[in-house]
Amino acid sequence: MLFALMLLAAMPDWVPARWSSADPQSLELLAGTPVNCLLLETSRWDAGFVRAAAARGVATLGLLHPGCDVQAEAAHAAAVKMNGIVLEGDFEPGVADRLRDKLAVIELPGRYRLRLDTRDAITGTSQGLWPGIEIEHGGSVLAGPTSSPWIDSNSGFLRFFRAASDAALWIGVRPPSGRIYPTERYLQVIGDAAIAGVRWIVALDDDLDRRLLAREPAALKTWRRMAAYLAHFEERKEWRAYRPYSRLALVQDVDNGGLLSAGLLDMISVQHTPVRVITRQRLAPESLRDVRIVLNVDAAPATPHEKEALEAFTRAGGIVLAPPAGWKFPRMAEGQLTPARRQLDDLGPMWELTYKATVRKNFGVRLFNVSSTLATLLASRDGHSLLLHLLNFTDFAGEAITVHALGQWKRATLYSPERPPKELAVYPIAEGTGIDIDRIPVVATLRLE
Repeated sequence: MLFALMLLAAMPDWVPARWSSADPQSLELLAGTPVNCLLLETSRWDAGFVRAAAARGVATLGLLHPGCDVQAEAAHAAAVKMNGIVLEGDFEPGVADRLRDKLAVIELPGRYRLRLDTRDAITGTSQGLWPGIEIEHGGSVLAGPTSSPWIDSNSGFLRFFRAASDAALWIGVRPPSGRIYPTERYLQVIGDAAIAGVRWIVALDDDLDRRLLAREPAALKTWRRMAAYLAHFEERKEWRAYRPYSRLALVQDVDNGGLLSAGLLDMISVQHTPVRVITRQRLAPESLRDVRIVLNVDAAPATPHEKEALEAFTRAGGIVLAPPAGWKFPRMAEGQLTPARRQLDDLGPMWELTYKATVRKNFGVRLFNVSSTLATLLASRDGHSLLLHLLNFTDFAGEAITVHALGQWKRATLYSPERPPKELAVYPIAEGTGIDIDRIPVVATLRLE
């Protein structure tokens, strides 16, 4: 019982990676990295490896997929003393519950099978996009509905997921097979999940995986850079207490775009407008604190609870924007990750309303010279500090970036995975405080105090 309680307490701090070797010597590659949890396919389950990992403080989890003999494989995992199993994919309901008395179970279903109300220490999904700027055939950059370069990102969906669940969240997207990816692409994938408060299960393409296990210098360099980017988000534990902040809130749920990528939330984010996601179930005065405008994707409040919360908000001077008369959120097929072109057209009236309400307005910060950069804004619980995570998806460093933050801030510090923290000058502007950032390779975090 004591061991089970200790395991449960440690699980939220697990930093996961898929591992393709059962050689105990391969564990040396984890030295100096935040990775402390390995996911292993059944062919790699080995008692000696598990013991060696445990001696290093590394947890091991067995991967199971639909169609296997779950009971037999779970018994096998327990026999070799693994810390638990991961059910990756869509299993029959109740399978996980029947195994939990034997070992820890983590579920990674498709997006539309998520259990948002789970009490598990860790939950997540196996279904996502491989993040990066979308390139059309011929090499040109594909433009999205906001006229900005189309970025394949899980960030919007993950921000909804984060808003709906209190568990530690994982996303298990893998590199598309048959391709080799540059180091920067892996750094972008790490950042795409991390800026939303989610952990990506580290997974390498076959070529990089082979070269890393062979200790090739170029692969080791890539691995070290990946470790630095993971550490950027893992080692500053005080950042975990920060919560999404904006004076603009989007009320959204699973039936009106919460499970989508490239939906309304991502459209707002691509315009570099901070937005706070609130699910219907969590709509309350506390969740609307400091909010000035609420975008309600439903034409009318869906429940009495939602109606009461929004009416109280408007009585206090807030503004609620609802869709145009007669508009309905377009129907999506189960398993659909992004809207089709026709569905994007159907979102047009709601996007037009949103754009007019947000363009050139400051809901916490405004950013300048940040093409193809995603940002998330968070605040400490007391409101005395802000964090601005910046993720650059281009192949070149972002330069000469300007931040206009609401409020009078006295200190600005820029944190980067690849250089020491740097104090930046702050200066007064009409909106509050201005800060200039000289350069961002892939990820940076600005902290205001």
